[in-house]
Formats: sequence, structure tokens, C-alpha cells
Amino acid sequence: MANAVFEEYGIKVKWQPIDWDMKETELTNGTIDLIWNGYSATDERREKVQFTIPYMKNEQVLVSKKSSHISQASDMAGKVLGAQAGSSGYVAFESSPEILKTIVKNHTATQYQSFNEALIDLQNDRIDGLLIDRVYANYYLTEEGILDQYSVFSVGFESEDFAVGARKADRTLVEKVNTAFGKLYQEGKFQKIAEKWFGEDIATDQVKAYKNN
Repeated sequence: MANAVFEEYGIKVKWQPIDWDMKETELTNGTIDLIWNGYSATDERREKVQFTIPYMKNEQVLVSKKSSHISQASDMAGKVLGAQAGSSGYVAFESSPEILKTIVKNHTATQYQSFNEALIDLQNDRIDGLLIDRVYANYYLTEEGILDQYSVFSVGFESEDFAVGARKADRTLVEKVNTAFGKLYQEGKFQKIAEKWFGEDIATDQVKAYKNN
């Protein structure tokens, strides 16, 4: 999606791997210009960054092996939970302890620098459940051809919006991204990209209705 947005302006995107736990610092320091990868627009983050319009809905879900017979939050009692450090899932885990924190082993979650690392540990039974974005879980497990081996289910966390984060001074950049979202949707390109990667049209109402003022 990012590539398509900046193709509208003849700009080639350079992808920069970062420590997700330090994402806002990397943005402020100029190491990166946008935070794009599954970035939930929360009030806490709005104090540090400027967000584009939300472009897709998401929720935090628990992923477990079907062979573990874990299919609801209460099944994680005494079990080992994993989450990405600094992720929306970890923030939700800490801010709503009644859902998982009070019942999982040691009342904490094993933190990972990337979801890929966490999913590898889940596959190898080093953790029993993984708190992760629904869209990423479905994408990764489908791409790996192992979706039928895993349970992906809601545990009670509120849904959230994904948006792109920018420095607060970069208003023009944010407006360009917003405009491109709207244009891509009106041309049907947004839907094609969403269908390819997520299997459905994931556009928010804001994207569908956006018009450049």
C-alpha cells in the first residue's frame, strides 16, 4: 500500500527496519519519515506523532496451535504468552490486565522484537499463545500455508484503527498520504491491494469518503 501511495507522486519508498519499541524515537530523530507497519492510532501516540486518516480496522487476537486446545482467553491460565515489544497488543495486555495478564504464567508476556520471532517460538512450542494483530496473523499464517493448524480468536480487547504516523511538523506529507488513499480507493487500486494481501476490502469509511480539500 505504501508503494502505491508514493507511486502517485513518483517517489520510491525506502524500507527501513527498526526496533519497534523505539519507533517514535526513530521518527523524531529522522531515521525514518513515516511509521507504517501496523501502527494503531492511540491517544497516547497522538501526543508524539501526527496521524493520517485511519486506513484499516484491526483488533488484537490470540493465536494458538489447535493441538494445544486453547480457544478462549481462560484457556491461557498458567500458560506462556508472547507479544511484540512496544506493540498495540502489549499495550492492551498491560492496560486491560483482567483479560489475560492476571491469568497467564508469571502475569507477564514474553516480549519479542518482531512478530516473526514470536511466531517461530509459537510454532516450536516455546510459548502457548501469541497476542497479535488479526490482519497480520491471518496474512502470515495464510502465506505460510499453516492457517488450518492454528486458532485465531478474539479475547475481548477493543478494535482499533491502523493509520500512518508522521512527525507533527510534516502536515504536507500527511495530506499527501491522505489524498493518495482517497484517490487509490476511488480508482479501485486500494481494493485490489487489500484483496491480494488480506483477502478482503479493509478500507475504513474515512478512506472511502476522503476528498482532498
